[in-house]
Amino acid sequence: MGKTMKLNTSVDKKQRARQLADLLHQTGEDHHIAFKATDGADPDWSIWYADHLREKGIETLLDAKLLKSDLIYLLVLADKKQMSEAPGSRWEQFYADFFVNRYIHS
Repeated sequence: MGKTMKLNTSVDKKQRARQLADLLHQTGEDHHIAFKATDGADPDWSIWYADHLREKGIETLLDAKLLKSDLIYLLVLADKKQMSEAPGSRWEQFYADFFVNRYIHS
């Protein structure tokens, strides 16, 4: 029974990562539309993303209470890690894995 529970958690973790990657992708598209005049350029992107992600349910998806400032920090950290560890990878999936591994425990 313990193995089944662990397997379900693992599947849940992968499912949440997919859902979060989809949410991040949509957030990126929404951000680009919101900043259309600057072709998506926004040096404070993490602030906009934090508000949008909280509004769209990232806390429920991660089963975590996130302060806006924490989410801003984590978005910037994920961005820096992706640039140094996996430049050229799909950012949405990298960020999703970063957050899921941080908040969803198996």
